[in-house]
Amino acid sequence: MSGLSISRFIIASTIISAVLLPASGGAQQAKPWDKIPIPKLHDFKPQQPKRIALKNGIVLFLQEDHELPFVSGSVLIPGGARDEDAAKTGLVSLYGQTWRTSGTAKQNGDAMDDLLESKAAHIETGGDVDSTAVSWDSLKGNTDQVFALAMDLLFHPKFDPEKLRLAQQQEATGIVRRNDDESGVASREATKLVYGPDSPYSRQPELATIGKVSVADLQAWHDRTIGNKLIVSMSGDFDAAAMEAKLRATFEGLPTAKPLPARHDVFTGPKPGLYFINKEDVNQSDVEIVGLGTDRHNPDVPTLGVMNDILGGGFTSRLFQKVRTELGLAYEVGGGVGSGWDHPAPIRIVVLTKSLSTVDATKAALAEIEGLASKPFTDEELKRAKDNFLNSFLFRYDTKDKVLAERVRLEFFGYPPDYLETYKAALEKVSMTELTAAAKKYIHPDKLAVLVVGNESEIKPGLDELKLGPIHSIDITIPQPGAPSGPQPGKSAPAEKPQ
Repeated sequence: MSGLSISRFIIASTIISAVLLPASGGAQQAKPWDKIPIPKLHDFKPQQPKRIALKNGIVLFLQEDHELPFVSGSVLIPGGARDEDAAKTGLVSLYGQTWRTSGTAKQNGDAMDDLLESKAAHIETGGDVDSTAVSWDSLKGNTDQVFALAMDLLFHPKFDPEKLRLAQQQEATGIVRRNDDESGVASREATKLVYGPDSPYSRQPELATIGKVSVADLQAWHDRTIGNKLIVSMSGDFDAAAMEAKLRATFEGLPTAKPLPARHDVFTGPKPGLYFINKEDVNQSDVEIVGLGTDRHNPDVPTLGVMNDILGGGFTSRLFQKVRTELGLAYEVGGGVGSGWDHPAPIRIVVLTKSLSTVDATKAALAEIEGLASKPFTDEELKRAKDNFLNSFLFRYDTKDKVLAERVRLEFFGYPPDYLETYKAALEKVSMTELTAAAKKYIHPDKLAVLVVGNESEIKPGLDELKLGPIHSIDITIPQPGAPSGPQPGKSAPAEKPQ
């Protein structure tokens, strides 16, 4: 046997021995990764932007960053989809699209596109559930020109009927195709279960509601919201003093900002039970286990963040280790107790599984959720969750732009400027006692709703095996304009199925 052959034989024998022979003992098994030094996290001291409060209530933020020759900015305007007329649901989305594509009296949207493209710059508009915004970015040398264009769009939009019709057509395309994606259906309908179908946080545009929106509605919305407390932010390669002077010249002369009226939304959470949407064109199930969570004013939020990591925050979470790794029942599993900025977010646990394993996967997930309040946490889980959360926390705010965006968000929702620092400090102090108390306080399986979106003919055993009571079928038929409310002819919702 040649020397090379002998070497290959020795290597092969070593590999086979390592695979086939039992280890001499867990304590003696080599774990070289344990010897890798893990440096301590650096202190969390983000460079805060300069905040300037104008006498009229408008707030400016300036974040100098000279690393690259770019400048970006935005104006955040309070008032969003939750404030629109329910009969015209979808108005804010149409407004966000049409505002930019229409342009201004001086320069229409198409001409603006050409000019910005020639300068590798952008101006965008959009709407969200609680706000609308205009944002822009450009090379440093084009700052003044692009800023002037953005301000013209902000203060002098000219809404074009043709651009509105185009936006309505695009929105209509999305509506008629909204049931194509299983996960989208599950997320949308789970949100309705938590908030109610008519809630401003879950209602959806329909063909009839977007068809009612006119150019006059868009202009009226703009006139109504432009006088709210604007938050203007600038980031990039500029001189802060010169930029402050430019922004003061633009915004300081505006009328005193109007505060939005206080909201009085009522959140009761879902009606517990089992809900089902039959989707015959899939071979898997999307399961959402949902309830009503909390908001970030709640002092328990740091503890809930740690608890969420233990329950369903990643590869080492209880849900992942049990449902996916040990039992092999899910492609994806995770979730936890949500916390919104100014209203309760959902509790949401998501399980993606094969049709045939729907019942077993759902049972396993429910068992882990229930066990959170009864199965003791371990010191290892607490330490690992804190490390995971703190590491991800720091990486969420590791650039000046990210810090600026967060400061704008804190300003918008009325949080103190040191919220990030105090939140991180609270995370580090979460104790086993607090963790146990939070699980018992917030985890109530009897208050959760279980939604399954899947192929009924392939779910074996049937969902009645979950023993969660009657199966409530949800109709997702897309209403046609002028049609009576409820299921459309030939597409009635299946009757409720007894257990």
